[in-house]
Parts: sequence; C-alpha cells; structure tokens
Amino acid sequence: GIELYQELLREAVEAAKSGEGLDAEDGAWTPQIAIGMPVMIPEAYVPDLSVRMSLYRRIATLSDEHEIDAFAAELVDRFGAMPSEVENLLKIVAIKRLCRAAGVEKVDAGPKGAILAFRNNDFRNPAGLVSFMQKQAGTVQLRPDHKLVYRRPWDKPEQRVVGLTRLMQELVAVAA
Repeated sequence: GIELYQELLREAVEAAKSGEGLDAEDGAWTPQIAIGMPVMIPEAYVPDLSVRMSLYRRIATLSDEHEIDAFAAELVDRFGAMPSEVENLLKIVAIKRLCRAAGVEKVDAGPKGAILAFRNNDFRNPAGLVSFMQKQAGTVQLRPDHKLVYRRPWDKPEQRVVGLTRLMQELVAVAA
C-alpha cells in the first residue's frame, strides 16, 4: 500500500512539474517552487491515507487567500494544531497563487536568493519589470536566458518564504 501510494504520488508530482495533461490555452498550469523545506501532510497528523489524499486534492484547488485560510481553519478544527510541514505547504500554495498572477512558472530559492523563470519567457509588463530592476539595482538581474536573479541572504527556509512572498507580491503589482 505505502509503496503504491508513494509511486502514484511521485508520478503525479512529476506530471504536475512537467505540465503533462494540462491545457496551456485555458491557463491550467502550476508553478514549480523549490525552497528547501518540508511541505507535506505528515502521516502522524492525518493517519488515514485516503483522507490525506483527499486533502491534497483539495489543496490543489485552493485559489485565493480566503480559501487557504478557511482550509487551514478546517484542518485545525479536524486534526488539531498544524505541524510546521502543513503550515509550509499552505504558505507554498499562497506563493504559487502569486506566481500564477505574476506569470512566474518556476522558482528556485536558496540561501543566496532566488531564480525565477517566467512562463513562456515572457512578462506582461516589460517596462514595469525594467523599472522594478532599476529600483533594486545590484539585487535584481535578468540573465540572457530570461531568468530573473534576486539576490538576498535567506539562510533559513522561513526567511525564504517571507522574502519570496514579498518578491512575488511586488511582481504581481508590476505585472498588473
């Protein structure tokens, strides 16, 4: 049972990361975020596999901050205080929502900052992006491969989450 679950989960994650089965025309794409912290629903928190899988499916449909907050409240009500892995998962869901709004397809964040890839190597407001980069001189750079490099000292994963959330909020405002 557990081996099958892990295999199915691995395949689903790989399919989601590669975009398989998603119609790019209808906007059904999911940003990839690597931030170096555990993001999951631990078995100790939700022991029943079918319930955990159901929760993951619901998480995939959360679309705004209100839904994320309501889902978090439901988890606390049903299962007790959330472990840090679940809190991280919900924070990443919120960041993914911001990534979609800004057109950011991939984020790799680490101790020295983040590298962002835009969907189809395109940003909705190129002039706004240039202005954003000028205001952040020395911190933000656009590489020849169209990836945005954002330099910040984020030694702890929690700093990455906070910093990445701020960065994505700024990019959403610039993209509008």
